[in-house]
Amino acid sequence: MRSSNPVFSRRGFSRDNGYAGFNTAPQAGSAQGNPYAQNPYAQNPYAQADVQAPATTGRMTMDDVVVRSALTLGTVAVGAVLAWALLPVSGTSYGLAVGSALIAFVLAMVQSFKRTPSPALILGYAAFEGVFLGVFSEMFNSRWSGAPFQAVLGTMAVSGATLLIYKAGWIRVTARYARIGLSIAIAFMAVMAVNLLLVVFGVAGDGGLRSFGPLGALVGIIAIVLGAFFLTLDFKQIEDGIAYGAPRSESWLAAFGLTMTLVWIYVEMLRLVAIFSSND
Repeated sequence: MRSSNPVFSRRGFSRDNGYAGFNTAPQAGSAQGNPYAQNPYAQNPYAQADVQAPATTGRMTMDDVVVRSALTLGTVAVGAVLAWALLPVSGTSYGLAVGSALIAFVLAMVQSFKRTPSPALILGYAAFEGVFLGVFSEMFNSRWSGAPFQAVLGTMAVSGATLLIYKAGWIRVTARYARIGLSIAIAFMAVMAVNLLLVVFGVAGDGGLRSFGPLGALVGIIAIVLGAFFLTLDFKQIEDGIAYGAPRSESWLAAFGLTMTLVWIYVEMLRLVAIFSSND
């Protein structure tokens, strides 16, 4: 089973018999029954001798993930602040926001299909994503004052609570857990795609399922819960990448994946705050 996050789907870190995207075909020279034979980092002697922490240099550590994540999220934040300050709400700024979102999407897809992480691509994605979020947030703030700040607090609360629940062991990221969650996520994305088409062609008015009403609020809550689910997969894959001694460069992919998930949660949280503010 592959992760919902495209940057992780090509590099499984999990110990759970390949649920995160390991190649399950027998490897040349691998011993039958060896639980590490299908792991892409199985040749690292420390993967079996000591899975608590990498014992050699050049291996991914939690510090690496934290530093790269701070750089990536910091780039998103700087891009958002500059866009907010320099691009007043107008038709032109909306066009720039859409263009930035498209560029960010292209950069994300290019990185997702690369065999190695590219810091330039990842930071470029973060910068353009930040420009989009800055204009998007300013647009919401112009109508619902304070909504972006509340959305940031909400995103921090969701991510923090998810991490605490994960570390406490209340959620066990197993193959079955991932399979069920990803099935729900795929179904959700498919429904949202159909809803978008119906709105574009005028069949569904006021945004359809994404309207600013009770139904839209319910859809937003589901989307945020799915974002929390994505975070648990990210946490698990990072944890296993460190345990298996993944190369330090993989920390850029970890940061990339976490950034995309947090952006997802923030956007949905911003819409949810706006919906609740509209109903006050």
